[in-house]
Amino acid sequence: MTDLTARDTLFSGAGSSRAKRRNRKQVILQGLGLAAISFAALMLFILIASLIVTGHKAFVQTHVTIEVHVDPEAIPVEGLPRGGFRDVLLASLQKQFPEVSGRSELRSLQNILSNGAQFQLRDMIEANPALIGRTVTLKVPVSDPFDQLAKGLVKRETPEAQRRVNDREIAWFDALDAAGMISKPINWGLITNADSRFPELAGLKGALVGSFWALLVCFLISFPLGIGAAIYLEEFAPKNRLSDLIEVNINNLAAVPSVVFGLLALAVFIGWFGMPRSAPIVGGMTLALMTMPTIIIATRAALKAVPPSIREAALGVGASRHQVVFGHVLPLAMPGILTGTIIGLAQALGETAPLLLIGMNAFITSAPSSPFDSATALPTQIFIWADSPERGFVSRTSAAILVLLTFLVTMNAIAIYLRSRFERKW
Repeated sequence: MTDLTARDTLFSGAGSSRAKRRNRKQVILQGLGLAAISFAALMLFILIASLIVTGHKAFVQTHVTIEVHVDPEAIPVEGLPRGGFRDVLLASLQKQFPEVSGRSELRSLQNILSNGAQFQLRDMIEANPALIGRTVTLKVPVSDPFDQLAKGLVKRETPEAQRRVNDREIAWFDALDAAGMISKPINWGLITNADSRFPELAGLKGALVGSFWALLVCFLISFPLGIGAAIYLEEFAPKNRLSDLIEVNINNLAAVPSVVFGLLALAVFIGWFGMPRSAPIVGGMTLALMTMPTIIIATRAALKAVPPSIREAALGVGASRHQVVFGHVLPLAMPGILTGTIIGLAQALGETAPLLLIGMNAFITSAPSSPFDSATALPTQIFIWADSPERGFVSRTSAAILVLLTFLVTMNAIAIYLRSRFERKW
């Protein structure tokens, strides 16, 4: 009796120590998991915060409001000249500083206005020639150095030799500001303007339209082909070595680096077929090659999730195999299919390497009107701006990344909503 009690005590003591070690290891594992999640969340917060701090200034633009007298001698009524508009703007701006004279001083004064101001005045007069001979109020963006000055990115205490604007130009700008002629409205041009070599005029319209055309082409190709291939492989294809080989290759294609698809498109679509370079049609076809394996895998998983009893019940009442698949299984699997498709398109929207290889990083100053016109995309536009030496493009690069992240988060949110709204629990 005494031996049994001692043995039980020994075993209970050993079991208790092992349980304590297991619990300690479990606590350590949970702590490591929480630490990893916290570190990832911290890195994400730092990324988003740095983009917001750098890019929020691009969402406002410094403007100057001037009274412009459209001199008929400089701009005749009969046949608008190609030039002369800069002189009209300079004459109007010089009225604020009558003491300014000399070619170099006038050139410096003129540099306050953006290069696009003359085209804005020209477009206004072309739309309404009756403005010639009258005085109009024109609100135009200032050039990038003065925009940086107004936003505090050019420090006044910096030595004059190290600044893009000298003390005299700062005095002129302060005088305009004191007169109430300087304002900083929301920069709608960031969305409505196409690209430009002047930062204050550069926008994302061309990239947004180019991404739209590329994603549209990608969807029209990858969605029907991907779903059709998945339905055949999952519902109709015989289970043999050939189908196993196809399945393995599809899974491998989903893991192939995107740059490989860009090289393939460069060699086949542009090299062999002679399709237009820098066109969204080629970009969409390239992205379709990347997206199709993702759609096939997601569609097959959604089809597998439909219980076999649905198929058996439909076959039991006399439905054909095609009627079972397209009338019962496919509608039930559609929420999962749409979720996988949206996630695949979101991934395609953020791809840069394949679009760079097919030339969708050209300098395009107008939005494409069709998938066959030269264009850029949001990721390649970000690449172009990030590589630009002008300081004004730094904030615009961060702002463009925020716009791209907004689209990506929106598309993923739609996918999550569709999954939670229409998904069925079996």
